Amino acid sequence: MDSVIEIQNVNKTYSMGEVKVNALININLSIKSGEFVAIIGPSGSGKSTLMHIIGLLDRPTSGKVSLQGKSVSELESDELASLRNIHIGFVFQQFNLLPRTTAVDNVCLPLLYAGVNASEREERARKALVSVGLGDRFDHTPTQLSGGQQQRVAIARALINNPTLILADEPTGNLDSKSGREIMKFLSDLNNKGNTIVLVTHEPDIAKGAKRTIEIRDGEIVADKLNGKKHD
Repeated sequence: MDSVIEIQNVNKTYSMGEVKVNALININLSIKSGEFVAIIGPSGSGKSTLMHIIGLLDRPTSGKVSLQGKSVSELESDELASLRNIHIGFVFQQFNLLPRTTAVDNVCLPLLYAGVNASEREERARKALVSVGLGDRFDHTPTQLSGGQQQRVAIARALINNPTLILADEPTGNLDSKSGREIMKFLSDLNNKGNTIVLVTHEPDIAKGAKRTIEIRDGEIVADKLNGKKHD
C-alpha cells in the first residue's frame, strides 16, 4: 500500500514565555492508503498536536511531513490550505456546522471554496447526504437534527471532495453511547469501502473500533499495534 501520510523525525516545540514545551518528540509514523488508525492518549499527551501535523493545520519545529510521497513541510500557508481542501476531510467533536444553514448548504462548503458551480455543489451535497442516510434531511438546519445526525452531516461534508484522508477528532465526544456506536460503525463501513481514516480519541473503547492503534504519551509514540500485535 502507498503511504498517505509519512512523518519523519518530527518534533514540535512551543514557547510559553521563557519555557519551552516539547509537544512532540522525534515522531516517526506512516499511514498507508486504506488504513483505519486510532491515535489515543490522555489530555496533554500530544495527540492533538500530532493531529494538527497530520492534517496540515500546523508545521513541525523540525522533521519532515509528506503527503502521498511529496514533502509539504516547506509549503506556504495558502498552498497548505489548498492541499487540505483537496486531500483531507475533517470531522470534529463540535460538528462545526453553520447553525442557520441547511444540511445541504453545510455539506456544500468545501465545494464553494474549491470554486465548483452552484448546481454541481447542490447535486453532490445531496448525494453525500443520501450516502450517510440523511436523504430526508436536506433542508433541516442543525437545530432540527440530533447530535448523531449532525455528525453525519459533518461526515458528508468531509466526504464531499472524495478526500485522500478522513481525519476525525473525537467524533463521538459530544454524542450519547448509542449515537457514538452508530458513528463508529459508519466510519468502519467507510473504511471497508476503501477510505483512509485517522481517528483521534482519548477513549480506549472507541479506539478499539479502528484496525490499528497508536498510543502517544508525553509527546512520544509508546505503542503501535495492529490486531493486538506490534505494527510493522
